[in-house]
Amino acid sequence: MQIIITCRGGVRIPEKDQPKWAQEIARFVSVKPQFLLWGNVYDKYPKEKDSLIVNYTLTDYLKHLLSEEEYSAVVLYEPVNGFTLLDGKPEEIKEICGETIINKPRTDTPPEYTTKHIGSIIEKLVLNTTKRVAILLNFASRIPGCSADETEKFYYTLFRLCQMAEPRMPSGSNSLKYNAIFWILDKENDIPAWYTLDNSKLKIIPLPKPDYQVRKRIIETLSKDISGYPDLDEKKRNTCISIFIDQTSGLHVQEIISIVSLAKKENVPFKDIAEAIRRYKIGIVENPWSKLDLKKIGRADEILEIRVLGQPVAIKKASDIIKRSVFSLSGSQYSRYSNRPKGVLFFAGPTGVGKTELAKGITEMIFGSDTSYIRFDMTEFKESNADQRLIGAPPGYLGFDIGGELTNKIKQNPFSVILFDEIEKANPRIFDIFMQMLDDGRLTSGRGETVYFSEALIIFTSNLGIYDIDPVTDEKRVLVDDKMNYPDIEATIKKEIENFFKFKLSPPRPEILNRIGENIIVFDFIRPEISDKIYDKMMQSVLDTLKETHRISLSIDPSVTDTMKQEVCRDLSMGGRGIGNHIEQIFINPLSRALFREGITDGDYIRVTGVHNEGSEWELTISKDHQNEK
Repeated sequence: MQIIITCRGGVRIPEKDQPKWAQEIARFVSVKPQFLLWGNVYDKYPKEKDSLIVNYTLTDYLKHLLSEEEYSAVVLYEPVNGFTLLDGKPEEIKEICGETIINKPRTDTPPEYTTKHIGSIIEKLVLNTTKRVAILLNFASRIPGCSADETEKFYYTLFRLCQMAEPRMPSGSNSLKYNAIFWILDKENDIPAWYTLDNSKLKIIPLPKPDYQVRKRIIETLSKDISGYPDLDEKKRNTCISIFIDQTSGLHVQEIISIVSLAKKENVPFKDIAEAIRRYKIGIVENPWSKLDLKKIGRADEILEIRVLGQPVAIKKASDIIKRSVFSLSGSQYSRYSNRPKGVLFFAGPTGVGKTELAKGITEMIFGSDTSYIRFDMTEFKESNADQRLIGAPPGYLGFDIGGELTNKIKQNPFSVILFDEIEKANPRIFDIFMQMLDDGRLTSGRGETVYFSEALIIFTSNLGIYDIDPVTDEKRVLVDDKMNYPDIEATIKKEIENFFKFKLSPPRPEILNRIGENIIVFDFIRPEISDKIYDKMMQSVLDTLKETHRISLSIDPSVTDTMKQEVCRDLSMGGRGIGNHIEQIFINPLSRALFREGITDGDYIRVTGVHNEGSEWELTISKDHQNEK
């Protein structure tokens, strides 16, 4: 199938503008009998024809290219479809190989060839001396065979032809060139290694995705058909074209054509071409970021402080990053249109101080539920092949077709908050994934699918800087504690984070630190004045749970509250999580025992009148509150 694009003005494309791989073929057909083309083999390839730019398939592009190189016949072989004559006279080909090869798509069932028969036909075409012939083996990664032995013989037949080949000068030609075979493969190693190893008669040519010049040529022509293009002045038009070219880096020509079709179908004007590109990449027209309650985001500090206690500095910095993310201002000083994530936050500080809780609070504020985030505990990604869990195994390895945990989830929902917990514990290879995600805003899964992070908010958490490990004794050395003031804690932790990325990580990754920039947010220790509020909040959650699930109303005498609060908040080294653990030990566990012991049932009113420690366990004294019951 040919996609024709009008080239207005009849501007011809100079030969030097041919792709590098096409120039290599033209240069080497006189010195190499076989070519191995691999990589971007399923794309469209633009070529100028009769004042038009025509986007050909690779086989059709090769047909025209070889015709210009004085090949009088181009024969295509494809599994299932068999042989097709792309260029040349059928009667001449029949005279050479004894087979009728038609030059139009079949309407009947093609003959079934064994690999031996296929090799025989190719051999006759290659060894003929009357016509210059090129054979294109399309989908050669899937050459069929009745058995592995038969397929191996097919490869040996063509390998022998490669070594025996001699350049020829058919009648009417004035140059020596080979009757060439072109292998068209998905990957270079889809053909046996012995075939390519030290094979001086084989030219291996990778086909890359379209470069800047190819994209520029296609985009400048296609853009004229998008609504609003004629209405823009030259400066604005050139700006939009530049955006189009830059934003399609890494895409195929076919994808650029699809973006234009999408823009036309959904009436996206050319001045908003970046929106059409976003829709194509993300696959979702509705953008949750554009539907956020701006008044709610404006109150981010106030909302988050209700959920995360005792971290005013961290909340202020986090809310600033969220606000600029909502307006797509993150990184806007470098580029108006960036593929990088909406925002990046790096939470550092002691354990149990609210890092994960703040991530949940941000998720709830943006997407309405604190469960709408994707969390990866990096302690589970320590092994050397852990990166494959995130993006999927490479092609050819077991399970490569499943994809990765991260890429699959982002493909399903690109509008996400992604939390990477305790990243310092991840395998160093994981940091290569982080780098690509932060820099390019995209990852390619083991299945070859590209997913984009331009609509995601990335949050890292870390305990770096809390303690250090002595390299000689392997003992932990505390670097910060709750007796230090916050500025000193912040400076110490940031310094240790810098040392980790620059010196301790192997290999070092200072560039990741550079991508995170000033988004490192250091959390303070839980201070005594805050611990009371955390205690009250957690205790209220316990009472509410009893009330909602079993309609049990519970009151606690002030003396019991004072005793428990003093005991629970005695050690704040483990932060809010430590307070919760102490509440479980001192209150929840003994309360559960007392409820069974006293035979409490749904709807009862309970009063806690005493708490005491009996050896290794705490006990509560409770009674039914008949006065409230009445």
